[in-house]
Amino acid sequence: MIEQDRRISEIVAEERSRLRNFIRRRVPDPSDAEDIVQEVFYELVEANRLLMPIEHVTGWLFRVARNRVTDLFRKRKPVPFSGAEVEDEDGELLQIEDLLPSPDAGPEALYFRNVLLDELEFALGELPGEQREVFVAHELEGRSFKEMAAETGVSVNTLLSRKRYAVLHLRERLQSIYDEFKKA
Repeated sequence: MIEQDRRISEIVAEERSRLRNFIRRRVPDPSDAEDIVQEVFYELVEANRLLMPIEHVTGWLFRVARNRVTDLFRKRKPVPFSGAEVEDEDGELLQIEDLLPSPDAGPEALYFRNVLLDELEFALGELPGEQREVFVAHELEGRSFKEMAAETGVSVNTLLSRKRYAVLHLRERLQSIYDEFKKA
């Protein structure tokens, strides 16, 4: 038992920094990131207590961390997508719902729809707060940059820059899912 406790202490000491950095790259709030680090190590202790064999501890820790990050963003539904609108190439307003596969188009379409919404919410949650706020306000709420600048006192150019960084992140983050859906 003392040997197991010593081994867990060693693992925590060896992996804490890497694990925290891994989580911080995915979770903008430092307190949420630290909570996840604690949860991951708690699960390691529990697995050890229940005598669950873990062959590759480092891989196991990072898999648990990735799952906890996903859980965090699933709990938070920062943007209600159902009423959001975007403009198509012809200037016509489309609901986000119109851009997603129909839930009535069968189980595969429903699966793709749910994956896409989950990934979009997850990707939005990864953005720094200022970028997320500008992106959501402009793209999903239809607010103008001029209007946001007047309300916040932040220059239009700064707001444009924040949105640009948000779009670049979302584009990069969602590209693989987009490619996968094109193939299907």
